[in-house]
Amino acid sequence: MAPESSAGAALESQRQPTPRADDGELATALAFLDFARACLLKKVEGLDEEQLRRRLVVSETTLLGLVQHCAAGERWWFAHHVGGDPAYADVDFSMVVPPERSAAEVVADYRAAVEEADRYIAAAGSPETLTVVPVDGERKTLRWVLAHKTSELARHVGHADILREQVDGVTGR
Repeated sequence: MAPESSAGAALESQRQPTPRADDGELATALAFLDFARACLLKKVEGLDEEQLRRRLVVSETTLLGLVQHCAAGERWWFAHHVGGDPAYADVDFSMVVPPERSAAEVVADYRAAVEEADRYIAAAGSPETLTVVPVDGERKTLRWVLAHKTSELARHVGHADILREQVDGVTGR
């Protein structure tokens, strides 16, 4: 369990400050996206296979499942929509991780998906760049994709934060 304060509330043992980057629209957007990505990875640090696969809610959401799902999201939004890569036109957003896929594989795949996404973001270059593949029939700006993906990822990190607290009492962003 996490240490407790004198008032009895769990102390945040994984807290880190939010980004302070403010040197341009793209740099700021990327700083917050990277912050959310790092927070997701922090939620799975130090846990074993059983803890990462433990189902603690009615849905099939697990910590490891969230990481797998978020890897698919990186590829769907950045490789497919921003970059136009047809290889990711039909990704699997499942939260159910097959038993033969190890936690290390899932985390490594997420890291690879992030690296790949960053290459597509860099290639796009400007927040004004339009997606190659339309979103609901309309091409969106990289700005929109970054805002959407960051908010979606932050929501999933919130889920992961709750699951991690249920697993071992660790809290914080």
